[in-house]
This record gives sequence, structure tokens and C-alpha cells, in this order.
Amino acid sequence: MPLKIRSSILILVLACLKVTYAQSDFFCYSVDDTGIIQKAYNSFEKDLFSYYKFGNDSIKTYRTFLAEVASLSINLKKLPSENSIRLVREFKKMASNRKSLWIKLSEYENQEVQKGPSPSIPKKDEKELLIFNYRGGFIQCLKNSSDSRDFKDIINSLEEDGNISTSLVSQKVYYLPDKYLSAKQVKNFIAFDIYYSILMVIEKAFK
Repeated sequence: MPLKIRSSILILVLACLKVTYAQSDFFCYSVDDTGIIQKAYNSFEKDLFSYYKFGNDSIKTYRTFLAEVASLSINLKKLPSENSIRLVREFKKMASNRKSLWIKLSEYENQEVQKGPSPSIPKKDEKELLIFNYRGGFIQCLKNSSDSRDFKDIINSLEEDGNISTSLVSQKVYYLPDKYLSAKQVKNFIAFDIYYSILMVIEKAFK
């Protein structure tokens, strides 16, 4: 076989392997050495497709979920699986770790120089609020590797004000074009900042 043809075949094989690797192991997961982020994303997708039953129609499935969150009409009693609830509880246990997806509100506020009154300190018997870590490595990887200017703007806004309602965030993501909504960066954002952030609040309702 001529060397030129052999080289072309090798390049093609490597390209195929790269695509397969990218599809099976999203590179932003490398910021997590516990493996819980990838497990949680897989559990989220399984919940979503099992509940909405649109087959392999990813866009319709995700848009329907976003629309129901935005309109506050989502059935949170039937959507989450036991596995997803278990993973939420694991995330809560990890909140003392600064690399966690959710961190204590006081730690988040102290990550930058305070420009106003000091953050309120919780009482000893009062459980501290948790907030999604928008400045953490995982969410920053999602933002920096995305091609969507609108998606980057959504995350930038949340970095400045983490109190924007989940329904409003869902509405903004809903209007992203299909090619961006189907990207791994946006899908993972939906999984964690929307789905699991909701479950973090309601998990105690599940036995």
C-alpha cells in the first residue's frame, strides 16, 4: 500500500477515534476527580428521556423540560429517579469542598472583594445556604469552550448575580438556537444549574 494512502487512512482513523472520545467522555469532566459529575449528567439524561418519551429527539426533550421549568408546570414528584436524588445528597455532602458544584453562600461571597455590607453569618444552629458555584472550574469550562455568545452572557450574568430565578434562566436557555442547545456545554449547564439545583432544594421530600 502506498505510503500516502496509508497515512491518509491513519489520519482518518485518528479523527474517528477523536470524535468517539469526544462523544463518550466530555473534556470538561476532567475537572472532577470523583467522577460524580459525569454520573450525574448521565442520570439526568436518563430521567429526562424516560419521562418525556420523545424517543431520540434531544431538542424536543430539552425544550419541553425548559418550557415546563420556565412556566413552573413541571411535575417534580415523577421526574427524578432514585439515583438522581442519591447523587444530589452526595453533592450536598461535598459542599465543603471548594471544587464542588455547590458551595456555601458565605464562601461564594468571599471569593471577591466585598463592595457593600459584609455577608450575613449564619447562626450555629442554622444551616447555611448553598449556591451553585458559577466561578468554579466546571462551569467556567462550559462557558469558555462554548461557541455561543448568548450562552456565555447567561453565565456571566449569573456570576454577578446568582439569585436570578431558575425559571428565568430556563427561559433564556430555551431560546438558544438548536445547534447551541444540542451542544454538550449547554446540556450540562441545564443538567446542573437547572435540574440538580432544583433537586438540591426539594430532595428532602423524597424518602
